[in-house]
Amino acid sequence: MLKYRHMVHRRFWLEQISGAWQQRSVVLLAGVRRVGKTYLCQSLPGIEYFDCELPRVRRQMEDPQSFLAGLRNRTVVLDEIQRLANPSELLKIAADYFPDVKVLATGSSTLGTTAKFRDTLTGRKAEVWLTPMIFADLEDFQNTGLEHRFLQGGLPPFFLASGIPERDFQEWLDSYWAKDIQELFRLERRQAFLRFIELLLLRSGGIFEASSFARPCEVSRSTISNYLQVLEATFLAQVVRPFSSHRPTEIVAAPKVYAFDTGFICYYRGWESLRQEDYGLLWEHLVLNEIQAHRQPRPVSYWRDKRGHEVDFILRRKPEAPTAIECKWTAADFDPTNLKAFRKQYPQGENLVVAHDVDRAYDREFQGVKVKFVGLAELTHSCS
Repeated sequence: MLKYRHMVHRRFWLEQISGAWQQRSVVLLAGVRRVGKTYLCQSLPGIEYFDCELPRVRRQMEDPQSFLAGLRNRTVVLDEIQRLANPSELLKIAADYFPDVKVLATGSSTLGTTAKFRDTLTGRKAEVWLTPMIFADLEDFQNTGLEHRFLQGGLPPFFLASGIPERDFQEWLDSYWAKDIQELFRLERRQAFLRFIELLLLRSGGIFEASSFARPCEVSRSTISNYLQVLEATFLAQVVRPFSSHRPTEIVAAPKVYAFDTGFICYYRGWESLRQEDYGLLWEHLVLNEIQAHRQPRPVSYWRDKRGHEVDFILRRKPEAPTAIECKWTAADFDPTNLKAFRKQYPQGENLVVAHDVDRAYDREFQGVKVKFVGLAELTHSCS
């Protein structure tokens, strides 16, 4: 796997970590394998770095109090903290008794999802979810080519490869099963689980029906639901639930599920080059990724009524009115029908169309519905 060619300062994420430390002395940096957690940590100035995958490092932490006492007034990175026998104990002691020690712990899953994390540290830690590469990262890596980002994905080593790293996609999945799933969740039936991931990548962005996955994976519907929870906890899937006020005309239960990375979607669909009709789906995934990075754990919804009108994403910031977002590869592709149907039910709120060919934001009005057209850079102001 190709390493970064030179030191890259990922400005957005460094600011996120700095802001999180202003809230809490313990910060969890979570994200999928090879999303760049280790490199990002090592780009921080003046850190004490500990790789918890190494047995000798884990032995140093068997007495957490003594370990932390030797690090007063330091900035400490605990990489792959899920390798510890009881990771939440060390973080709890750090938060309660060593607030002068800035701790940045990295992991491949959310806290509280496995028996290893016996305490979710509510009120004791801040969290930063490191997503695949966003627009600001493309600028930092000095490659803003969207087709390259779509095909090779947003994991930095894959993105930096000289060509589509086909072998690495499968190796990544094997490593994910062995190191994340087996160690943290101890699932059985490897082939069924990996088949579920493959089908999810093929159907990414669609309405999720567990029963439609159960038969080809040869497991029960409840097992499929459990698999989805695991993928969500390890950031491989984003479950986007319906936005509604439980009106009889709205879809209120069926979620949409998005896979985590466009590179994996292209690889499993066999796309080595893109047709014009492929861009819309991948752009929708990229916009969602951008929203996730800026909103972090706050939920994203979609809206659909029983007449087939659908709005891609809905952002709710209480007590503000909902923001409606439509994703279009080009601004000319936009049809206001769906937004008008949504605003008939929910008149207040901002309407955005996000398109790759919008360099500067502008407004248009469609029969009384005001719509702002933006690019990825302008979208961030509405996501925060």
